[in-house]
Amino acid sequence: MSWFIEALKKYAVFSGRARRKEYWMYTLFVSIIYIVLAIVSAAAKQPLIAVVFYLAILLPSLAVTVRRLHDTNRTGWWVLIGLVPLVGAIVMLVFLCSDSEPGANKYGPNPKEAPVLV
Repeated sequence: MSWFIEALKKYAVFSGRARRKEYWMYTLFVSIIYIVLAIVSAAAKQPLIAVVFYLAILLPSLAVTVRRLHDTNRTGWWVLIGLVPLVGAIVMLVFLCSDSEPGANKYGPNPKEAPVLV
């Protein structure tokens, strides 16, 4: 749950890097919450509940995806490849599952590496 909260705290931060764990834990919690809200919406015959959640979570989801792409040393504009039917989704999945770029890159230091205490 802390990964989800951490991503929400940086809801509009498109700079920096996000580890695989941060991205996938965020995605897991968003999926769980959305499924629960969809069930509640269907039971209450009020589809607006799930739609409001989806719209509220859109910007944080985009931000964490861009930071994840930065972690693999790709620009955030690669998000647009997802608009290409089928192939775009497969390419994005490969990018999002890829390991971090070792060491620092132009988007910042590697979040996996422990900071050096002097």
